[in-house]
Amino acid sequence: MLTTPALLAAASGLALGLGLIVAIGAQNAFVLRQGLRLEHVAAVVAVCALSDLVLILAGVAGAGAALDRLPWLVPVVCFAGAAFLLGYGLLAARRALRPGTLLPDAGGIRAGLAVTVGTCLALTWLNPHVYLDTVVLLGSTASTYGEQRWAFAAGAGLGSVVWFTALGFGARLLRPVFARPAAWRVLDGVIAAVMTALAVSLAARGVAEV
Repeated sequence: MLTTPALLAAASGLALGLGLIVAIGAQNAFVLRQGLRLEHVAAVVAVCALSDLVLILAGVAGAGAALDRLPWLVPVVCFAGAAFLLGYGLLAARRALRPGTLLPDAGGIRAGLAVTVGTCLALTWLNPHVYLDTVVLLGSTASTYGEQRWAFAAGAGLGSVVWFTALGFGARLLRPVFARPAAWRVLDGVIAAVMTALAVSLAARGVAEV
């Protein structure tokens, strides 16, 4: 049975993981498009989720080991992470004020499985933001939870699996919703609030570590 600190760490990982991936971007646009077209959805969801899990685990293992040897880096990581999250929250707030739409065409010729998977891998592994979000930010943030870092990683990984599964297989139900800019306004507004709250929490953790 998970202890309370482990549950809190997992919940924080889940919130941060979802906050980072639930946004309009190339990868999510591709997953949503495939879901709306009913085209190789399972493969796309699996590639995205497994890639995130690998990157998150690598980040937690590497950053955690480094900060164990250099404990003075913990508050530095906390403050740097808080600054990044605050900036990310401001960008989400800006998107909420200037919402866009995302409604891929459901028609057209179906692409082959190899082409689809290759495109998905490129959008995931060739995107520098993926490494910043998972390896650097999630990994470094997880390290501030000490022994509960793997619970944090589990929460973040669960967030990726849930999000990509819901986005890919639930896309057909979302077509009328995401045709309206107001839907993205609400979504980005929630992201902005979550990122800001996590930034404050991380900064407070950094102050406590000084």
